[in-house]
Amino acid sequence: MHASAALGRISPSPTLAITSRVLELKRAGVDVIGLGAGEPDFDTPDFVKEAAIQAIRDGKTKYTNVDGTIELKQAIVAKFARDNKLIYTTDQVSVNVGGKHTLFNAMVATIDPGDEVVIPAPYWVSYPDVVQFAGGVPVIVKAGPEVGYKLDPAALDAAITPKTKWVILNSPSNPTGAGYTIDELKALGAVLAKHPHVWIFADDMYEHIVYDGFKFATIAEACPELFERTLTVNGCSKAYAMTGWRIGYAGGAAWLIKAMAKLQSQSTSNPCSIAQAAAVAALNGDQSFLAERNTAFQGRRDLVVAMLNEIEGMHCPTPEGAFYVYPSFAELIGKTTPNGRLIDTDEAMVGYLLDDAKVAVVQGAAFGLSPAFRISYATSDALLREACTRIQTACAALK
Repeated sequence: MHASAALGRISPSPTLAITSRVLELKRAGVDVIGLGAGEPDFDTPDFVKEAAIQAIRDGKTKYTNVDGTIELKQAIVAKFARDNKLIYTTDQVSVNVGGKHTLFNAMVATIDPGDEVVIPAPYWVSYPDVVQFAGGVPVIVKAGPEVGYKLDPAALDAAITPKTKWVILNSPSNPTGAGYTIDELKALGAVLAKHPHVWIFADDMYEHIVYDGFKFATIAEACPELFERTLTVNGCSKAYAMTGWRIGYAGGAAWLIKAMAKLQSQSTSNPCSIAQAAAVAALNGDQSFLAERNTAFQGRRDLVVAMLNEIEGMHCPTPEGAFYVYPSFAELIGKTTPNGRLIDTDEAMVGYLLDDAKVAVVQGAAFGLSPAFRISYATSDALLREACTRIQTACAALK
């Protein structure tokens, strides 16, 4: 007996590995600051928790429809209409066990061996692995700080071949926080209009976490002509601080939603019934708390960007949304640590920061673009200030 070939095509999640390592160190009494997890430090809103408690009391503890209750699908339909001006029916909506599950279902349900998926880098760590698990070929298109970490239309056009099945767009982005403007989406849409065989996976998980008056739009909203071949993906994890509740969802073509449901019927079956009841409350409830939390996130962003840009040899762009920064440190490559270790890769830098500064970040290589690392600033101002001070000290000590 041995592991399958499909399993051999993927790696464990690097972000989850960092989180596990931080927990180990903390249990051992090490004063480590973990900036690796993509998780808001805010609690799930009370009105959402109360809805879950009420669902338990009401006995909503049985199986539901495989890909979501009708109540939750109706709430998602209403959300898409309200926030994105996208009109779906309930048979065009899929509810999954988190956004990663939505990605998995969509790719495994549609990819044949050799199909290509265009993925801009830096990318969320799971995109290429899930494509490879499904038998597809990730086509990585570099989108570095010189283009604002955003996919260039000409680069997209050059990456598309007759084998291209999907292009994945994530805005605002994990790991960079870069958000596409409506005009930028229209420019990408003009390219995609020339290639009618290519579908779009629009990952909008950080839709509600945007700053400086940035106007969020999703590509099917900016480019209505692409609506029929776009899977618009979102979830409750980030905006509503519901990472552990595991609810992701998508709107798309009825045949694709049905195909995803068929796969889900033989894998996880329905998402947790109680989490679904909580998600109904989250989507239908008062959204005013989002602005308050964004104000806190924006203050943290500004703190981290300013402190990292004080470091000689480090460049940290200011993101439009999400709760990550992705500083590039090309000028520090080739330096050595006080104990003589060469900083020749992302991993070396991340290892140095963990060992010497006791700050955990995630290496840029995990997201497909080096030399850089990702910081999640979804933690307190005090911890962020201390972490950035430690990083400044560690970088200043490089020779």
